[in-house]
Amino acid sequence: MSVSRRTVLATAAGAAVPNASTTPAIAAAADAPAGPTPAPTLRKLRSAADYAVEKLHAVAPTVTGFPVGTKFEKWVYSQNGDWVGGFWPGTLWMAWLHSKDDAFRTRALASAARLAPRQYDTGTHDLGFLFYPSWVTAWRLTGDDTWRTGAVRAADSLIRRYNPRGHFIRAWGALDDDRNAGRVIIDTMMNLDLLAFASCQTGDGTYLDIAVEHTKTAQRVFPRPDGSTPHVYDFDPATGAPIGPNTVQGYNPTSCWSRGQAWGLYGFTTMYRRTRNPEFLATARRLADYAVGALTPDHVPVWDYRAPQQPYDIKDASAGAIMACGLLDLSVATGRQTYREVALRLLTALAETCLTRNSTRADAVVARCTRNRPSEDGVEISLPYADYYLLEGILRVLQPQDVDRAIDLSTV
Repeated sequence: MSVSRRTVLATAAGAAVPNASTTPAIAAAADAPAGPTPAPTLRKLRSAADYAVEKLHAVAPTVTGFPVGTKFEKWVYSQNGDWVGGFWPGTLWMAWLHSKDDAFRTRALASAARLAPRQYDTGTHDLGFLFYPSWVTAWRLTGDDTWRTGAVRAADSLIRRYNPRGHFIRAWGALDDDRNAGRVIIDTMMNLDLLAFASCQTGDGTYLDIAVEHTKTAQRVFPRPDGSTPHVYDFDPATGAPIGPNTVQGYNPTSCWSRGQAWGLYGFTTMYRRTRNPEFLATARRLADYAVGALTPDHVPVWDYRAPQQPYDIKDASAGAIMACGLLDLSVATGRQTYREVALRLLTALAETCLTRNSTRADAVVARCTRNRPSEDGVEISLPYADYYLLEGILRVLQPQDVDRAIDLSTV
């Protein structure tokens, strides 16, 4: 494996101390030079964040589980969190950072605690989505070691899904189920930071080594020459031999599912920050450049950039929110202000055209999201990760030091 103990410990030095926003590595990331944000943009983003806090004040007391999506504008819940359970406490943490209202802090901790059984779940690759915005953030903001310990246990569960023959983390299915045993999806790039966190906290490079090996595999098989990506890539699980691209949530194996593209660009940028591997940064830029070039003038991504009806197709605002966060990260990593400018246009577009302001019954903050278009599952609804990443993106602009405290924006 390619990551040294020295690298692991160097990373740990920047991320192991809760509330360490004044340490040199973290401060350097959070204070990286950025071009001035136009005053009208700041007003719009602040208004959107204020609206989100107002909405969450009204809705949070009525929430009875983990929101997974809306039906007739009302949240539908999972009691165990499904794959999205981390986003509700994560959204509450973002609301707390913006409002300083301790009611959000209390609810975030209570919601995160309900995920405790999932620390031992070896049947999903989504443990990063479940535990980073909930338990890792809780540890970083409170210093309570219970959260750190649980997040590391979740990382232990995640690395059991690593296939050493193919150098990948399998996406779906129980470990003893041969179906999908060789299936890799672009989304997994966003779960790898949990492994980087575990290496930071334990000094054990195994976690980060696995994350790096998976990233190298994804870098080899997902990006096409133009920078677009498929949703799925299949391997022979017994030998690790590549089979080829596929899809579940995209239009077809040759298309480019917009939310997957956003997961990829954000995930590769994060892995660059954790390793300083320039190839990971180059891949993030390729994915970003394709996505930026595929945007329609309204700056709300269509659900698939290569579906036949694009650019006049169904939208996915969640892809826009994720993409904006990734581009803000990428702008800091590369020093290129153009990525930040596109991110600001994305966030402004979501604030202007995708909020639920005109509905008196909506539970969510962001509308116009699409979960799984090919299955006609959740078309033009609200999704919990859209609310989370919208707030993360806005606070990256308005309150970067606070976001750094919550999710660690440092670079090795």
